[in-house]
Amino acid sequence: MEYNIGSTDRTVRAVAGAVLAAVGIAILGGALEFGTTLGGVALVIGVVFLGTALVRTCLLYRILGIDTSESA
Repeated sequence: MEYNIGSTDRTVRAVAGAVLAAVGIAILGGALEFGTTLGGVALVIGVVFLGTALVRTCLLYRILGIDTSESA
């Protein structure tokens, strides 16, 4: 599988994903009051960011022809 996510992009995705997932869990757990819909959305987006950082491939990037990896 070809990677299309570079190291800087990967780091940003991992940090943003962890923060969003934590915020989503805090909202769903009742520690923050922003509504369960927002909590669910934040959690899902956070998990997607963490997943794409882990596998270094983004489907949306592939569709749009974007490649931030060093091999480009």
